[in-house]
Amino acid sequence: MKWLIVIFIWLSAELAAQPMDRPNILLAIADDWGWPHAGALGDSVVRTPTFDRLAAEGMLFERAFVSSPSCTPSRAALLTGQYHWRLEESANLWSTLQAKFPVYPELLDPAGYHVGSWRKAWGPGRVEPGGRTVNPAGKRHKSFEAFLDARPEGEPFCFWLGTSDPHRPYEEGAGAKAGIDVDAIEPPSFYPNVPEVRGDMADYFTEVERFDREVGQALAELERRGLLENTIVVMTSDHGMPFPRCKSNLYDSGIRVPLVVRWGERVTVGRRAPQLVSLVDLAPTFLEAAGVAVPKEMTGRSLLPLIQGGSVDPPWRDAVIYGMERHTPAQRAPSWGGYPCRALRTDRYLYIRNWFPERWPAGIPEPGASTRGPGLSDCDDGPTKRWLVAHREDEKARRYWDLAFAKRPGEELYVIADDPDQIVNRAGDPELQSVKQELAKRLEAELQRTGDPRALGGEVLFDEYPYFGQTRAPGRKQDH
Repeated sequence: MKWLIVIFIWLSAELAAQPMDRPNILLAIADDWGWPHAGALGDSVVRTPTFDRLAAEGMLFERAFVSSPSCTPSRAALLTGQYHWRLEESANLWSTLQAKFPVYPELLDPAGYHVGSWRKAWGPGRVEPGGRTVNPAGKRHKSFEAFLDARPEGEPFCFWLGTSDPHRPYEEGAGAKAGIDVDAIEPPSFYPNVPEVRGDMADYFTEVERFDREVGQALAELERRGLLENTIVVMTSDHGMPFPRCKSNLYDSGIRVPLVVRWGERVTVGRRAPQLVSLVDLAPTFLEAAGVAVPKEMTGRSLLPLIQGGSVDPPWRDAVIYGMERHTPAQRAPSWGGYPCRALRTDRYLYIRNWFPERWPAGIPEPGASTRGPGLSDCDDGPTKRWLVAHREDEKARRYWDLAFAKRPGEELYVIADDPDQIVNRAGDPELQSVKQELAKRLEAELQRTGDPRALGGEVLFDEYPYFGQTRAPGRKQDH
């Protein structure tokens, strides 16, 4: 009888440690989809019924930011739950992610999760130099349906649903063909409101809508299999849209992304979260929800207290930090340096520190002067970029070129309530000097606390790490 009691107690402890209702995890991540381009975020032109549905049935995070406005470091930060400057080579585009950095899919696998990915996962880059043989997001599958078919019965799953939308290039005129009201588009204030820019944004919207449809198909598949209500569904992006002054820039247009979380009855429907959150928070969130220990290396903070509506102790952060190292090698040849910068964003202010203001933020303007060859090669090509370049010398249009491509001072400061697009640098205003100094001090302290080599004063190798994008086959589209 005593043995039966002992066995019962042991089984009870085991069941408590590994609950039978562990949630499934579906991360749907776009490639270059920026805030606020979704209906639920207030955009009246782009059509995103799936995102809007998830917002109505879950929690919409109104102020979500990535670690870096560049694909590889942003995705590495999401997977590891660490700011990209802690990840050595993976702070740069077209790099590797060392196997010594734990990622949440690899932690969930031995915990009994069926793990996989589809299409664009971590990257672009090469896994082999980092000591891996499989993409850190999980083994690739030909479709979400095939992944679910391969799932052992009763086993929870963790799936990365990636896409290359809305990454460039676009089919020019696709937006108008798809029925998007091109003339209703209002470009941000750092662009001219001209047909070329509106048309370019409409083509971008077309690919946002395609991603939205694909996520809708995944939800329908979960519903068909009876899996939706116990699945944490996250829909987001790796950074802002691939336009001048957006992608690979630290303004909201490059670093702020859509983010929504649905988790059946665990989330009060239709909630909107005003807190400042970072995508480095997702890895610890997934691990905590699955009952898996969160590695001490992770600098992100689990979102579960916000998602489940409980008390938040200690109080939620009042600022987010982020930054960039090398996006593409676009400085004056033979340099392989990037444009190192860091930022601290609060409710009221955005403070940016540019380490090398003598460098060009989007690359050398003159064709042939940079390592990559074409002028302004750290900015994706397209009609908007071409319009700004073509009108560079026009008196009324020069300011748009300057905002996108001109050299920047070592410090930038923006008052967000007065300047939501962050185009008026107030770093030199006498009345804001105490504010700037306090934000600079806070940023420096956070960078030191999180082990940023730029702030620690030791060896900094970001400009020296190899750029594997140069090894791709001639004539094949570069992913940047």
